[in-house]
Amino acid sequence: MGKTATLLISCPDTKGIVAEITGFIAGNGGNIIHADQHIDFQKKTFFMRIEWELQGFKIPDSEIGRAFSPIAEKFKMDWELHFSDEVKRVAIFVSKHDHCLYELLYRFKAGDFPGGELALVISNHLDHKGLVESFGIPFYHFPITKETKREVEEKEVELLQREEVDLIVLARYMQILSDWFVNQYRNRIINIHHSFLPAFVGAKPYHRAYERGVKIIGATSHYVTEELDQGPIIEQDVVRVSHRDSVEDMIKKGRDLEKLVLARAVKWHLENKILVYDNKTVIFD
Repeated sequence: MGKTATLLISCPDTKGIVAEITGFIAGNGGNIIHADQHIDFQKKTFFMRIEWELQGFKIPDSEIGRAFSPIAEKFKMDWELHFSDEVKRVAIFVSKHDHCLYELLYRFKAGDFPGGELALVISNHLDHKGLVESFGIPFYHFPITKETKREVEEKEVELLQREEVDLIVLARYMQILSDWFVNQYRNRIINIHHSFLPAFVGAKPYHRAYERGVKIIGATSHYVTEELDQGPIIEQDVVRVSHRDSVEDMIKKGRDLEKLVLARAVKWHLENKILVYDNKTVIFD
C-alpha cells in the first residue's frame, strides 16, 4: 500500500458530518481504506478516524489541512492530520526494572512499531547502559535527587527537544515527573503500572495483594497528567491468580502483563489510533 493520510476528529454530534468528510475525500479522488467512528451519547460528541490513499488524490499533501479547514470550522471540530510516512521519535525513561525496557527494545528492533523510531533511553541509574547500547541506542544517565529535580528535568527536556522526541515512554521509571515537565509533553507521555492502584499503593503492591488473597491482577497503561496515576487510560489487561500462586508467581505474571499492555499502548499511539477527551480515550480499531 502506498502513502496514506489519516484524520482524527472530535466535535459536537450533528447530522451530516460523515457525509461531509467522506465527500471531501471521495470528491478529491481519495480511496478510503479504513473508517471508524463513535458517538458518546451522554456528551453528544462525535469521534472519527478515517484513512485514505493519497495516490491520485487531487490535493497536495501540504494543502490538505488548509482545504479541510472549512469543514472543520463548520462542525467545530478538533482535528489532527497525519501521514503514513511520518515517523515519531521515541524516548524511553527507565529506572532499575528491566522487563518493559527489554520488550520495547526488542519490538523496535524487530520493526513492530513502524510508526516510531527509538531515539534514546534516559535513566536515573546506570544498570541498563550496556543493554541499551548493545541495541545501538544512545543511553543518557541523569541521576536525580529532590534538590536537583528541576535542574535535571530542564536538562532532560533540552535533550529531548534537541533530539526532536515526539513521545516519551515511562518503562517503569520510578520518578514522579513535575507538572512543568508533563506540560511540555501533554498526551505524549505514556506510563505503565500494576492495576492494583489505587487499592495497593506503595513499594510492594504484589506482597500486599498476596496478603489480601486477590483473585485477579493486572496492568494499566495511561497518559501522564499532573495528578499521579490518574491520566487517561489507554489499555488494561488482567490475569487470574489463586491461593496456589506465591508472591513471586504474582510478580512474574504482573510483569508479563505490564510489558504487553505498555507495548500495545505505544503501538496505538504511533499508529494515531487514540483520541483523548474528558480524561478518557477513544481507541479506534
